[in-house]
Amino acid sequence: MIFRQLFEPLSSTYSYLLGCQNTGRAILVDPVIVTMERDLAEVGRLGLTLAFTVETHIHADHITAALELKNKVGSRIVAPAFDRLACVDVGIEEGTPFTMGSIELQPLHTPGHTAGHFAYLLGDRLLTGDALLIEGCGRTDFQNGDADALYKSVTEKLFSLPDDTLVYPAHDYQDRRVSTIAQEKKRNPRLGQQQTLEQFRDTMAKLKLPYPKFIDYAVPGNRQCGVCPDHLPENLAQYCDHMTESLQG
Repeated sequence: MIFRQLFEPLSSTYSYLLGCQNTGRAILVDPVIVTMERDLAEVGRLGLTLAFTVETHIHADHITAALELKNKVGSRIVAPAFDRLACVDVGIEEGTPFTMGSIELQPLHTPGHTAGHFAYLLGDRLLTGDALLIEGCGRTDFQNGDADALYKSVTEKLFSLPDDTLVYPAHDYQDRRVSTIAQEKKRNPRLGQQQTLEQFRDTMAKLKLPYPKFIDYAVPGNRQCGVCPDHLPENLAQYCDHMTESLQG
């Protein structure tokens, strides 16, 4: 399997390119519209054809490239069935692996950051989306976020995986690329170190993070699998091409 971690610096988003050498086909997990051409160039450089895009959840900090990639190269859109998006070609559900050639993603429903959030287990790698970040987690104060649900998703589902499972998040704001389940259980100040549910609730309630700058535009656009809104205020007129910091964790 070919595995590439691709970074989009404006929203600090990691996308993941998974390539099957047997079929020559590829998957892009959480593609970002501003890096679409770069990602397609990497797919081509590796001699692959993009077959699918896969989403972990409906993003609030950037516009997904899923629809534009489908229009340009014919890739099919895969996303959690939970959200019932009309634009999705394949709905993901826990207990039903998503397979493309030699690549098999095991979907894990991990609500809390959003109600329909999914992580994907890929052998000894775990694509955690925004549920579990490196020494952090996604915020729980919008999109039907729920601190209790996120605590359960991470401590009961993700932390039950083998300690040497590699953790690949959807975001990092400090130039970190990978962790492990063991490291997060030991060092994560929000969810590790045997933090109790009550402590986690208190931590999340006291974050006092600013309202996400793009949520009112990104969420409707991403519910259509990546449509750039045409009603943006002047200061966001180039929203799909140029974004500024909008921390999700």
